Amino acid sequence: MVLDNPADLVRLLVIAAIIYPALVMILRVSGKRTLSKLNAFDFVVTVALGSTLATILLSRNVSLLEGILALSLLVALQYAAALLAVRWPPSQQLLKARPTMLLRNGQLRKQTLRSARVAESEIRQAARSQGAGDLGDLAAVVLETDGSLSVITRSQLGDGSTLSDVRDEGR
Repeated sequence: MVLDNPADLVRLLVIAAIIYPALVMILRVSGKRTLSKLNAFDFVVTVALGSTLATILLSRNVSLLEGILALSLLVALQYAAALLAVRWPPSQQLLKARPTMLLRNGQLRKQTLRSARVAESEIRQAARSQGAGDLGDLAAVVLETDGSLSVITRSQLGDGSTLSDVRDEGR
């Protein structure tokens, strides 16, 4: 069962040659936000796009036009959600997680680390990657919505305004 029908291969080649540039064009038109670092919402859209693309390529039951429409709809919904989050900030609570304080003023928030499923060694690694040799020199380590760790040293803290939207359960 290496090759059931040569026409299926030709269909796959033609569809792929059309749908891939169409997807690239749709993503370019939608803007940089669609291709940004992934938070949970962006990840869902990315997985849905991949699944839809695979279905378009491999299913004879999905026409090319239906496939392009499905991809366009997913990107348009992601664009609308991002626009909503920017124009109406309360919607961010529904669409995005808030960043979480894992370390404040050199003190690890052990309960927060557990609930966020972050190991202390990951905090130390993030500190080292920023050139910090002592956790006590850190003002904050924040688990961002995309899963990355932001490290702010005491000398970089300034007025701390960048931490205003961070969930700080240890206060």
